[in-house]
Amino acid sequence: MRHANLNPRPLQQTESKRVSFSQFLIFISEQWLLVFALLLSLNLLVFTESRKAGAALSPQQAINLTNKEGGIFLDVRESKEFKRAHILDAVNIPSANLQNRIGELESHKSQPIIVVCKMGTTASAAVKQLRATGFSNVHRMAGGMMRWDEQQLPVTSK
Repeated sequence: MRHANLNPRPLQQTESKRVSFSQFLIFISEQWLLVFALLLSLNLLVFTESRKAGAALSPQQAINLTNKEGGIFLDVRESKEFKRAHILDAVNIPSANLQNRIGELESHKSQPIIVVCKMGTTASAAVKQLRATGFSNVHRMAGGMMRWDEQQLPVTSK
């Protein structure tokens, strides 16, 4: 009785582990259901994330809206980050304190409020929170302060 070799032969350095494009296409054709599920999941994720707080405004659109309609920028970053650099005349209410300090925004209820965070992700929750308490003209800025800085728009530390 012969025993099977339980140790497969070691890979030689010359053997290639590259996957060719044709192998990739074969995988997709054989696993089309998995590929479809992945693409559908990604689309749903993008769709739900973009609809959480409505469409985001670019920094230029936010500037135009605040200049045209007398709106304000609400910066929901932590005070330490806000003091380092922020948009001129922006109001700072960290997202963790927004529920308790929402009354500070009552005088701006009829004006556009542009919510700004570090990268544009935290602002969605703040927009939803403001809308739930009766603020209707609330928008988030796409990309947050990172996009603002990328476009070399003015900031202050005062």
